[in-house]
Amino acid sequence: MTDRREFLKTSCAALTMTALATQMRHFGLINALAQNENVDGGGDGGNYKALVCVFLSGGNDSNNTVVPNYDAGYAQYSAARTAQGLAIPRANLLPISPPAMNGDAYGLHPSMTDLHTLWNQGKLAVVTNVGTLMQPLTRAQYQSGASRPMQLFSHSDQVDQFKTAISNYRSAIGWGGRLSDRTAAQNPGAAIPMISQISTGANVFTVGNTSTPLIVAPAPTPLNQVLALNGFIAGNAEDTARRSAMNNIRAANLDYSMTQAASVITQQAINVSTQLSTDPVLTATFPNTTLGNQLRQVAKLMKFRTQLNMSRQVFYVQLGGFDTHSSQLNQHATLWTQVSQALKAFYDETVAQGIAEDVTTFTMSDFNRTLNPAGAGSGAGSDHAWGGHHFVMGGSVLGGNFYGKPTSNGSIFPTLVNAGPDDAETRGRIIPTVSVEQYAATLARWFGLSPADIPLVFPNINAFGGSDLGFMM
Repeated sequence: MTDRREFLKTSCAALTMTALATQMRHFGLINALAQNENVDGGGDGGNYKALVCVFLSGGNDSNNTVVPNYDAGYAQYSAARTAQGLAIPRANLLPISPPAMNGDAYGLHPSMTDLHTLWNQGKLAVVTNVGTLMQPLTRAQYQSGASRPMQLFSHSDQVDQFKTAISNYRSAIGWGGRLSDRTAAQNPGAAIPMISQISTGANVFTVGNTSTPLIVAPAPTPLNQVLALNGFIAGNAEDTARRSAMNNIRAANLDYSMTQAASVITQQAINVSTQLSTDPVLTATFPNTTLGNQLRQVAKLMKFRTQLNMSRQVFYVQLGGFDTHSSQLNQHATLWTQVSQALKAFYDETVAQGIAEDVTTFTMSDFNRTLNPAGAGSGAGSDHAWGGHHFVMGGSVLGGNFYGKPTSNGSIFPTLVNAGPDDAETRGRIIPTVSVEQYAATLARWFGLSPADIPLVFPNINAFGGSDLGFMM
């Protein structure tokens, strides 16, 4: 007779539900299960909150997503970009008037019509000049050799530093994972991991010391197919016998922690598959695009939040194509049409589900791009740079405004001049004034991270004098 260990190995191989496959990859989850059995439940598990990270892979050109639209500011922007064909005509900008800028007008990229609507509704904010940092830096300090992030301007390194919120050493765990570790008590009885990743491949953002992600395929794959159990078809005699045998053998030898944990994980897979036996119908119409299909799946998982006993969730989605070294104007317009439409559909669905105030969506990216163009004419693009602007969306966002820290000119929006006072070098690599830690910690506070735990999730936060940028209610 097949022994228990061999049976669990083969039966778990038959359970192809993504949650089980994901969880069994990491023995760290067994630790997490043990901890979850002993949490005191003292967290605020009675209300739902979710963070949704939208990673713009390749390095989004923030200089063309948020543009000065007052005379002096646009003149600086135009002088840096028009001659080589990378400036957006002033008449094409979508006008915004952030109160933080003391009457100076700005404009959003012309492809962001849906996000412009959310801005006007007060549901979208801009956090200006965010980037990886080890300490606050001025141009003079940078040029004198002061400490700066490892491998600055490198894609892989800066991506990891945005995802880990650590810029002075390499980390195997991300700030999303650490946030999940520290807020696990606010998610008692959850049927699936707190973090879900709607994309494939390794992703340090979603990994913690004890937290591991649920990896889910994007739409149009129906959610009930993504989380289905194979090999246990109701009404099939062979499958019924297999299910009965599995249930019997999983009840044996539970005094051993490893086998007990394996049984718990398997039972979670069975419970989740049963609960998610239908593909939920959404109210909002999502675009059939890469990002639209990922966010559609996020919205479907959120619709099962009650059945899955979820009080806290973190989601990660990603859109590539932002490494625009050439032909940027057309590529960027296409990308931002996709982002704008998908984010608006997702916000509308949270309204329909009655959770708009409970869901906050935010962008991250490798870095901004150089103010000075690469190439010229229709082939003009831009190169790797540093500090850039990011968007935060949701019903609890204090929208319709800019948030950040002062630059050299006293405002929170940098001076767009090559070799100017905010340029690290000579090509418009703007030095950030808001660290990733400050940006992420503001989101984490809203999510429910206690002030005492902020330094545990963001080890270098004390270098920046404050962990709340004020953009959340």
